[in-house]
Amino acid sequence: MDRDVERVLKTGTILELQACYAQRRLSVFDAIDWFLKQIERLNNDGPAINAVREISPTVLDDATRADAAIRAGRTLGLLHGIPVLIKDNILTADGMAATAGAAAFKDYRPRHEATIVQRLRDAGAIILGKTNMTEFADYVSDFMPSAFSGAGGVVINPHSGPFDRGQGSSVGSAAAVAAAFAPVAIGSETQNSIQTPALHASVVGFKPTVGRTSRTHVVPLVPSQDSPGPIARCIADAALVASVISGADMQDGATSEQSAFAALPKITLDTIRLGVPRVAMANRDDIRQTAGSFAAVLSRLADAGVTIVDPCDLPSAEQLMNLRSSVFRTEFKAALNVFLAENDVPSGVRSLGELIAWNEAHPDIIPFGQTLLLAAEATVGLNDPAYLADRALDITLSRTQGIDAACANGGCDALIVPMSVAAKCTGKAGAPVIALPAGADTDGAPFGVTLFSPCGTDERLLAIAAAIEPIIVERLAPKLLY
Repeated sequence: MDRDVERVLKTGTILELQACYAQRRLSVFDAIDWFLKQIERLNNDGPAINAVREISPTVLDDATRADAAIRAGRTLGLLHGIPVLIKDNILTADGMAATAGAAAFKDYRPRHEATIVQRLRDAGAIILGKTNMTEFADYVSDFMPSAFSGAGGVVINPHSGPFDRGQGSSVGSAAAVAAAFAPVAIGSETQNSIQTPALHASVVGFKPTVGRTSRTHVVPLVPSQDSPGPIARCIADAALVASVISGADMQDGATSEQSAFAALPKITLDTIRLGVPRVAMANRDDIRQTAGSFAAVLSRLADAGVTIVDPCDLPSAEQLMNLRSSVFRTEFKAALNVFLAENDVPSGVRSLGELIAWNEAHPDIIPFGQTLLLAAEATVGLNDPAYLADRALDITLSRTQGIDAACANGGCDALIVPMSVAAKCTGKAGAPVIALPAGADTDGAPFGVTLFSPCGTDERLLAIAAAIEPIIVERLAPKLLY
């Protein structure tokens, strides 16, 4: 294998990989074989990243079919021959388990396939396998590490070791892209589960507006906030994959006929206005070590012609950051009970209450307890006046008096903050977010920024990110791998 082909496999884009196929410099089968060996060498052995839990039993047959199509001059779709890893709360019908990180689900092999997985296959993608995730999207215990699951163990960040508490649940997907186990992986975000692990792994992560991508046959957390999205090496790849998996789905009422992604608008740097929310966000004490790196990013953007509105605060910022809401626990119980009633989990768990009882009978698999599950079980349903009031307040603070107000007041297209400090706001709003790696902070850890904007402005947000990518994006090589 020549060095340029190996470079493409390690760090290249989707279009570069497909060019290697078209030029017969690399077969799909050989590419898949390379990624499988990379997983064996670094996921299972060596630093034991543990990002990948299972390899698809059909992956080699799928690669063979993709090569046959290339030889016949046929293109299977926009992602022809591109290996994709799938977060383990997303169902596939190829024989792989869907555990959502839970030991109670370790033998659950679904009969149904998620709409977004079918769309990936329809576009010619090769489903490589499943990535480990924080158990039930980090909604088991207040004390459970972000990378832990009873079904999959602990995921290691290729840059630093275990992910810290609060660093999101799509840790396997982010670590897998950072370690070159696949050029793209699918994660899901309710509040911070794509953007945060992507930033800490120095890769790109994109969470679409809630409703732009289907959640059908995805284990739920909070349906009013859940949104699957891509983790990738660059903006173009994230945008391409988002366009493939987006669109209306009759089985998911949050999607609509307008949810499919349109072509990205053409944007020049001198037309971009980015606001900087300082109060309770960019000026937070817990991210002081990022202040210099963030200032450097803003300076580079301003020098390139981008208008920086600083400050551009959310009127609701302090109130939102201090908000405590019943939305998570109420929606989780209701949604999980529906999912369990509709799916035959082998352990016999058919409700949240039965899951709690199963865990209590197997205390070794919940070493950090299950305080969040117990809190969810105590809720009384989606008609609870307290829940309805909390959800309405969430929307008011995060959208009306939050992102929408800040952008309108500052005349801004989008807002920019260091790392994922706006995750609580973007999660409650259901707003689009893109995480961009931007080198290292003063401690040498991966640093990045998040861009976010009002709901439904996904295409413009991606276009802005693509325009500023050459100016600020810098991926770090993982320390544990080299």
